[in-house]
Amino acid sequence: MHSDPSPSNWRDLVEDYWDIALGIVAALAAFYTHHLHLTYVATLFSALSIVAFSVTVSEVAEILAERLGEPYGSFVLTFSAVAVEIILLYMILTAGEVDRKALETVKSGIISAVIVDMNVLLGLAVFVGGLAFKEQEHNEDTSSTYTTILFISSIALLVPSLLKFSENSEKLFQASVTISILLLTYYFIIYIFQTKTHSHFFKSTARSRVLRLQKRRHQAQEHEGDYIFERFPTWANLLVVFALIFGVGIMAEIFAHDSASVFADLGITAGLAGLIIAIISVSPELITAIKAAKNDQIQRVINIAMGASTVSILLTVPILLFLAYLKGITFTLDFNSLQIGALLLTVILAWKTTDNGETNYIEGVSHLMFFACFAVIAAMY
Repeated sequence: MHSDPSPSNWRDLVEDYWDIALGIVAALAAFYTHHLHLTYVATLFSALSIVAFSVTVSEVAEILAERLGEPYGSFVLTFSAVAVEIILLYMILTAGEVDRKALETVKSGIISAVIVDMNVLLGLAVFVGGLAFKEQEHNEDTSSTYTTILFISSIALLVPSLLKFSENSEKLFQASVTISILLLTYYFIIYIFQTKTHSHFFKSTARSRVLRLQKRRHQAQEHEGDYIFERFPTWANLLVVFALIFGVGIMAEIFAHDSASVFADLGITAGLAGLIIAIISVSPELITAIKAAKNDQIQRVINIAMGASTVSILLTVPILLFLAYLKGITFTLDFNSLQIGALLLTVILAWKTTDNGETNYIEGVSHLMFFACFAVIAAMY
């Protein structure tokens, strides 16, 4: 005879599956309120559903990451998150009539994703980890390589931005396409560098912490084994990730359709709208990064924050440009001075706070302070 589930079992169930339950309930509510033309409520529920499903994606991706090891594990995490970002921005780009504000929102979303990854995600994780462990060590080659890549990528985005003052719009579009091809080529070279020739650049060197980390993992193994996706084979979990991202795409269509009127009614600027979209798409990575920082896995935090930022520029930009072209939308890479300036300053700040291979909580606070200043400007620009 089986006894009733104990309170601890119920807590475990809630902790493991709250995201799936919230995602489904919020999705149903979003469909219903969207049908009733309740745009504010539909926007809220669709955003909640996107975040909840994305959290599940990140949980399953984390399981795959553990099985694949670094640097492939971080690739899985960053690609799953960037897929959500691309879907959201594409839906904004194609929802209803394409106007200048929609284009500016998408451009702001691209830059804001990097700003949020490098300041909110990295800053909050470093802050939490710094409070728990005083100082945390990572492979300084990782941050040095990523900040160099991000700095060059930011300079590349500056090229078409300078041409927006030109009277010839055709040159601006040609420059945007050329830069996109260069970014994509740069990414493939980096992929080889990261996975073949210099994979050791992206692995932890904090040998003294290995035993402590193994102890923590051993203590968590009993509970983690009950998680249903832990029992799935790798191919099944890949299918789960694709199915969840498909669900995110459906919710993103509702969000894109209804949020446009909500942002307009509330007087939200394109810059702030892009920032909101970035926070929604980055939130699952943020949860993963904070967990990693608490477990003294600051190497994973660096890989996720900087890896996602790199992919956000090198893959998101060319893919969105290509999808816009297929849809007959003229999408150019003429970012404004605030966006490019904030991007370059973010890279410089990340370089300064991570270049010695150690992080502490004041460096985390510095990144959060930078983000707060950027958010104020974005809301008023």
